[in-house]
Amino acid sequence: MNKLFGFFMVSLLAYQTSFSQQIDSTEVEVAEIEVVNKIELDWVATYKEALKKSKKENKPVLMYFTGSDWCGPCKILDKDLFHTEKFKALADKDLVLLEVDIPRRTDIISADKMNENLYLQSKYKVRAFPTLMMVNHRGKKIAEKKGYVMTEYYYPFFQSVILKY
Repeated sequence: MNKLFGFFMVSLLAYQTSFSQQIDSTEVEVAEIEVVNKIELDWVATYKEALKKSKKENKPVLMYFTGSDWCGPCKILDKDLFHTEKFKALADKDLVLLEVDIPRRTDIISADKMNENLYLQSKYKVRAFPTLMMVNHRGKKIAEKKGYVMTEYYYPFFQSVILKY
C-alpha cells in the first residue's frame, strides 16, 4: 500500500511539473525596454500646488482620478494617452497635471496623499474611474469626462477647455 501511495505521489508531482510555465527571457527584455521609453509628465504633488501653479501660469488643472492598482480602464488610459509624445506636448504647453489616485493597496501612496485624494473624490463627487476633470485656479469645475473612451476623443475635450480658459 505504501509503495502504491508513493508511486501515486511521484506520478502526480511529475504530471504537475510538466504543465508549469517557464519565464521567457524575451518578455523580460521587452518589459525593460518599455520602462526605459516611458514618457515622464510633470505631475504636481498636491491640490494646493496645482491651484497655485494654475493661477501663476494661467492654465487649467487637469485632475486625473484613477485607481492605479485595480482599475483596468485607468491602466489603459495611462498607457495610451498620458504616456504619448502628443499628450506630453499638450500638457507641457497648456495644462497643470494632478493625479488623484485612489489605490486599494495602502503602500502605493502616503497616508497624507491618500487623505487628500479621498477628500478630492468626495468634494468633486467622483464615482467613476477613470475620470478626467478640468478645474480653474479656484478649484471650480470647468469640464469632466467620465470613463474610458478612445484616446482621440480626449483631445477635443482638452482643446475646448483650453480655448475657453
